[in-house]
Amino acid sequence: MIKNLFKGRRVIIMRTMKLTNYSLSESGYDGLTEILKGYKYDSVVLVGGKRALNAVSSKIRKELENSDININGEFIYGKECTDENIEKLMEKDEIKNADVIFAIGGGKSIDTCKALAKFLNKPCISFPTICSNCSSSTSVAVVYNEDGSLKRYETVEAPVHNFIEIETIVNAPYEYFWAGIGDGLSKQSEVLFSSRGEDLDYIAKMGISIAKSCDYPFFEYGEKALEDFKNNKITRAVTEIVIDICINTGYTSNLTDQEDYYYNSSLAHAFYNASTSVKREGTYLHGQVVSFGTLVLKAYDEDSKGLEKFAKFNKKLSLPVTLSDIGLKIEDLDIMMPKVVATQEWQVSKDKLSEDKFIEAVKKADEFGKTLK
Repeated sequence: MIKNLFKGRRVIIMRTMKLTNYSLSESGYDGLTEILKGYKYDSVVLVGGKRALNAVSSKIRKELENSDININGEFIYGKECTDENIEKLMEKDEIKNADVIFAIGGGKSIDTCKALAKFLNKPCISFPTICSNCSSSTSVAVVYNEDGSLKRYETVEAPVHNFIEIETIVNAPYEYFWAGIGDGLSKQSEVLFSSRGEDLDYIAKMGISIAKSCDYPFFEYGEKALEDFKNNKITRAVTEIVIDICINTGYTSNLTDQEDYYYNSSLAHAFYNASTSVKREGTYLHGQVVSFGTLVLKAYDEDSKGLEKFAKFNKKLSLPVTLSDIGLKIEDLDIMMPKVVATQEWQVSKDKLSEDKFIEAVKKADEFGKTLK
């Protein structure tokens, strides 16, 4: 359907933006029944990680026990968002027959459920149990190969609703919240870098406006939030960080990732995506690696003040500031660079980017990190 919104001067194809509704609670899911009725959902199915289901399944069941909403069952999604795990879940009759899929857990679990919902033509509602990234509100699923390397980005519908319960998040393992700050810190820098000089439409401008609000909570509340999190305290600092990661960066992602343009992520995520192809000892979380990728972006952009600010903040929070902090060496760039230039982030901006400059930026970020005490 086409509507002329400017009286003959310009024709705009109708576009519909869907941003995830959200509910925030300190403990429990009070009001869940009424919200589900508002969406006209009569049956649900719970899909998530084993630990995540153990954390919130009883809370969900308690809220729905006196309602006429049926819980079809519970299923563990696996350990990675892979096509194989998605296909196994697609065969479950309990999932096929549910009105809505409850996506429970962290990014890989929620991404699995979002892709599952897409292929089964169903809606999805997210219940993040850790705060490691913005997947609980975004319209993309990151799909991996069985060996843990990146396979593709799958465009999906964003969850129709996001139930954010601080009690569960603050009692989850510390490292996920810590890495979530590292991932979230990339959003404003990547969006502003990738959209610079572009002819922006009204949707992109809205996304960029929200992006400009993403850095402040991390720098203002990040250190205090980590201290409170270690003590399992529900505080304003923790809540500010949770909302920034789950909502602000999520909304930014959806508004800056459109059919005609992609400003959602850039060199920090290109660095992370390529790093998944390097076999090395240790386990490094997504946001942990992305946080060093943001330093690479600052170095590439020749933003010396930004590099210093972000590197010192990373150091203060014990986030990576050198390649060795994430198990990498300069020599690994030989393996990584073909993967870097193949990423979506690189391809959408390849006319503006230089491989040699990227390599130098990695070296510069690494050397700067080594100078910090």
